[in-house]
Amino acid sequence: MLKSKPRWLKAKLPTGAVYRETRETVENNSLHTVCQSAQCPNMGECWSRGTATVMILGNICTRACRFCAIDTGRPTELDLGEPARVAQAVAKMNLKHCVVTSVARDDLKDGGASVWAATIRAIRHRCPNTAVEVLTADFLGKTELLDIVLDAKPDIFNHNMETVERLHRPIRKTAKYERSLSILEHSANRGFPTKSGLMLGIGEKEDEIVDVLTDMHDAGVRIVTIGQYLQPTPGHAEIDRWVTPEEFDHWKQWGLELGFDVVESGPLVRSSYHADEQSARYNRSPESQKATA
Repeated sequence: MLKSKPRWLKAKLPTGAVYRETRETVENNSLHTVCQSAQCPNMGECWSRGTATVMILGNICTRACRFCAIDTGRPTELDLGEPARVAQAVAKMNLKHCVVTSVARDDLKDGGASVWAATIRAIRHRCPNTAVEVLTADFLGKTELLDIVLDAKPDIFNHNMETVERLHRPIRKTAKYERSLSILEHSANRGFPTKSGLMLGIGEKEDEIVDVLTDMHDAGVRIVTIGQYLQPTPGHAEIDRWVTPEEFDHWKQWGLELGFDVVESGPLVRSSYHADEQSARYNRSPESQKATA
């Protein structure tokens, strides 16, 4: 039985006018956010900065990953007005960098790829100067569906590995380690800045962290996020340990030495946490300069 949360996991409480404006924008446009659905500890900080990660394709997931707080079940019908409302919200918040994610929609023939593409294009039309980062499911490994999303030209493609290979079946269930790597590799091979993330404290070993980071790098991932797993409910996977800030610093340095351009590593780090700053650091990296030369 772990002791209560350590001091370094203290998150900022929601407060201030900007937080209220962000909440109103989300509610007035009938949007879902992963901030709320996944019980993100950074919601207060991010919404107070005027940023939120929009979640498309509803708020019910067809998968039942043992780390995730998002509801599982039979999703509702598609909301074809959603892309326009997302673009309107991005414009309202005047975002220079927006992050869009979704639930997994294995019930749909295209996995929701067409709605993904429509959302990216709607943001592009309404907010041509806004960078669009997408965090997608694996589309069951069907690269022809991933290409529908990539053909809409997001600025950054993200798909999270989440955990080490040994823990994929007990923690991610429907997902497959090699499948996720193949999705990342396909994005990178098409020339997109490719990003992925890990959570620590769910039972992984040190050598396994080395292996998954190496595999991600070899697949072409350039941006990595590493954060502490937090158990959403007693029915989810248990926390194995509280990872110290010093260990997160170690993995950041190790990842940079391995060759990643950006490594965001810390107890409260999540995929979209300070994503605008990660993007800015990537755009200053030698790899980015080489790609645009």
